[in-house]
Amino acid sequence: MSVSSENMGHSVTREILSYLGLANKTAAWGTLGTLRTFLSFSVDKDVQRLLRAITGPGVDHRTIVDVLTNRSREQRQLISRAFQERTQQDLLKSLQAALSGNLERIVVALLQPAAQFDAQELRTALKASDSTEDVAMEILATRAPARLQECLAVYKHNFQAEAEEDIKCETSGMLRDLLLALGKGARESHSGIIDYHLEERDVQVLQQAARPSPENAWILIFTQRSPEHLIRVFDLYQRCTGQAVEEAIQKHFRADAQAALLSLASVIRNTPLYFADKLQLALQETEPNYQVLMRILISRSETDLLSIRAEFKKKFGKSLYSSIQEFSGKIIEEQTAEQGQK
Repeated sequence: MSVSSENMGHSVTREILSYLGLANKTAAWGTLGTLRTFLSFSVDKDVQRLLRAITGPGVDHRTIVDVLTNRSREQRQLISRAFQERTQQDLLKSLQAALSGNLERIVVALLQPAAQFDAQELRTALKASDSTEDVAMEILATRAPARLQECLAVYKHNFQAEAEEDIKCETSGMLRDLLLALGKGARESHSGIIDYHLEERDVQVLQQAARPSPENAWILIFTQRSPEHLIRVFDLYQRCTGQAVEEAIQKHFRADAQAALLSLASVIRNTPLYFADKLQLALQETEPNYQVLMRILISRSETDLLSIRAEFKKKFGKSLYSSIQEFSGKIIEEQTAEQGQK
């Protein structure tokens, strides 16, 4: 691939990722997402636009970006089915043939049903990744119960294996037990009633468990109680012990168990901030971690990306949009400079 075409790929990739969290987009009605249902949606027009973009004298990246980042996931699925019916071609395969690299991976992710996307990410994390704990925790701890169960069903159908069995094979110890518990989707929903007695009992259990073999108590409480209840438990724990629950985790747990519990505590306390931190880490790497950026921005674009964006700006002092633009722009400049020196 030439530098110019590679830079084009980086540029369009950056544009898609930036646009999903675009600063001037307001929340979709009824959600905290930045990507909304396109009100003037015409499936026939979109099919024709994409067909021309793919089959014209050159691939029209801008049209592909415009269509895919301005339609909800449900609308993208309608486009995909209509494209097949009208052209006898698979839209996903047609776009894969026309694109490459990170741009291809992002377009594939945009066109996949949400459960299929999550199942593929989970499978990759468990079988071909050095970040099993991080990705598996993200998916199992942050997906709504119905979406999680659909993800696990797709996982079984697509890979002819239970995610539970793969977790048992690929992880061990407390990390394994924590992921298995999260996979059961047994977390209580918030009833709106504050149970002060249960709060006190949970704090007592956590205090008593902060000794040898504390794992089961922490896992049960962290994976079954509602986030609203747990936030109050965390506050009461600190008042009673003089230390934050995160400090207790760092003191009493090690390695994967510690990292997993800290991640879960972060999700419970403030899920948008948890994702904002992950996005910042992905942008701080030598090259942007497009896989992390893609997974978070696409999976949260219709749920809470507006909140993630606000937490990102509050903590890091600049918008998520400008951060993606600036960092990816540096990569393109560096590649162009390197080529000029050869």
